[in-house]
Amino acid sequence: MPFVVTDNCVKCKYTDCVDVCPVDCFYEGPNFLVINPDECIDCALCDSQCPAQAIYSEDDVPPEQVHYIELNAELAEKWADNNITEMKDPLPDAKKWDGVPDKLKYLEH
Repeated sequence: MPFVVTDNCVKCKYTDCVDVCPVDCFYEGPNFLVINPDECIDCALCDSQCPAQAIYSEDDVPPEQVHYIELNAELAEKWADNNITEMKDPLPDAKKWDGVPDKLKYLEH
């Protein structure tokens, strides 16, 4: 099962997870990261590195966030030219947004 980036990444975009990914399966949008499910090898390195605790195994995604499974796949395809392979600074207001619930409405495609 691939891993999935969920709600708490929106407007934070920490990239600690990217730094440990052995297959470079992360893709970057304006204020969110996604994992390409076809490239993820289920190594589980990324979830423990996410300071926002926004990454879950597909089987463990909270019920209220299951829509992020499909969203990761869709946006990975849309952002295919934006593969991110190195750690960057988080968004400027990341600490302010970390833990704010229901951030889907703020996701920039």
